[in-house]
Amino acid sequence: MINKIIKTPAEAVAEVFDGAVIMISGFGEAGSPIELIHALIDQGAKDLTIVSNNTGSGHVGLASLIEHRRVKKMICSFPRTANSTVFPELYTKGEIELELVPQGTLAERIRAGGAGIPAFYTPTSVDTPLAEGKESRIFNNKEYVMEYGIKADFSFVKCQAADRYGNLIYNKTARNFGPVMCTAATTTIVQARKVVELGEIDPECVVTPGIFVQKVVEVSNPADESKLVAENRRYPW
Repeated sequence: MINKIIKTPAEAVAEVFDGAVIMISGFGEAGSPIELIHALIDQGAKDLTIVSNNTGSGHVGLASLIEHRRVKKMICSFPRTANSTVFPELYTKGEIELELVPQGTLAERIRAGGAGIPAFYTPTSVDTPLAEGKESRIFNNKEYVMEYGIKADFSFVKCQAADRYGNLIYNKTARNFGPVMCTAATTTIVQARKVVELGEIDPECVVTPGIFVQKVVEVSNPADESKLVAENRRYPW
């Protein structure tokens, strides 16, 4: 019997190893699997490469993972946002690496990795510093820069509901990078607000099929990241 349900976030992230590449879903707070990230802080893996839209806020979630010096490199689109102070300070000191990727290019690099496409061409970064050192070609009299697909050892993803097969649906725009990240990792770990019985999710509404998911943990009352940041909370509590 297929059953991908894991009892706790701690058990779900137990196999993450030092030096792993981890994709973390979310557009700011929306879709960020904060409980999985906190469980990873407790677990202790280090020298991580994180692929995410941004670098977290305040001193919780991804920002806390960075603050605990567990991340050696960020691959992201927005390294500095309104409430991000941890990453900018460490980067200024030369204590963390950054690979800056335009948001659409980041999404396509992840999608390509999941689809088995090693590289593709895009006009996005032509004539900018992001194109330096990269191969370019002319197609139909227009220049394009080559970008490589990204694959990861693990993806941490948040969804609205899942069943024990790992079929997922999301909550509106909190879907963001989740579906493509599920396809691009060797092991996809999902925190779901609700685990439902088989058949409760209309097959026509499934966004991520279970074939792309290895572990699901129910977190019925996830932390409100914005509230934690506003209260200047720090993890661990």
